[in-house]
Amino acid sequence: MDQRGETGQFILTGSAVPKDNVIQHTGIGRISRMIMRPMSLFESLESNGKVSLKSLFDGTVNEKSCYSSLTIEGLAFALIRGGWPASVGQNESITLKQVYDYVDAVINIDVSRVDGVEKSPARLRALMRSLARNVSTTASITTIHRDIAADEETISEKTISSYINALRRIFVIEDLPAWSPAMRSKTALRAASKRHFVDPSIAAAVLRANSKSLLQDFNTFGLLFESLCIRDLRVYAQAIDGEIFHYRDKNGLEADAIVHLKDGRWGAVEVKMGLKEIEKAAENLKILRDKINLDKMKEPSFLMVLTATEFFYQRYDGVYIIPIGCLRD
Repeated sequence: MDQRGETGQFILTGSAVPKDNVIQHTGIGRISRMIMRPMSLFESLESNGKVSLKSLFDGTVNEKSCYSSLTIEGLAFALIRGGWPASVGQNESITLKQVYDYVDAVINIDVSRVDGVEKSPARLRALMRSLARNVSTTASITTIHRDIAADEETISEKTISSYINALRRIFVIEDLPAWSPAMRSKTALRAASKRHFVDPSIAAAVLRANSKSLLQDFNTFGLLFESLCIRDLRVYAQAIDGEIFHYRDKNGLEADAIVHLKDGRWGAVEVKMGLKEIEKAAENLKILRDKINLDKMKEPSFLMVLTATEFFYQRYDGVYIIPIGCLRD
């Protein structure tokens, strides 16, 4: 690499667990690091990709109409299967077994390899169940501790924090940080991150959910659907040099996702499964837009309600209604 002095000569991939006691080359000036995420719905061919996130930022959306053929049943299956390449194309019984095996390997082997400290599989499973129950929320360590106390009375908040950090380091969980924009008024912003697994299928597997049980429990389905949308938005945003955050202020105004590019452009997203919630979501996005100090920040490139519905369109007020089955990078 140094002798030739050229870029892009090698692609190094792997899923090795990073150990604390191993000295590693930083790779500065030689290696550029990127996160390899699970596949998005566009990559697994369940989104037709008619609407591009990049085009929303560039103002070049030319799609007048888009119809998503992804049914609610298909979405439930895609969620519990996850974005694992080996699972795409398999039937549900096989995909469930693959995700269950992955969760068992994380609990019994992978987490303890991070720092060489043996961790209780029972405690870890109880913790992951609590994280799954609190996915897409800002549940604190105290809340999680209280949630698992019935199963593991002696576990401390310090131990919970160390377990969560280990899960984060092996890319099992990836919380969504809070966004801190410049505001017109001194609105107090919430800084807590939202709880997410790197793929919603992990949460579904920990809860022992399948597509049929999700369709019978729309509260859980809704939280996991939001987590699936965050996964896909992270994939699409990463491809255009962007990051994903969430927004919430002291008055309860929130946006499920803020897509923020390195050049300062941004867009706000609310995630809603059904048609009945679209109107309120659109109004919340407009209220958020009006709270931003545009003297210090750019106007939003777009406001979007990301849905599990069928049709893409732009409302009279400019808010985009986009099915997850139409979106791509």
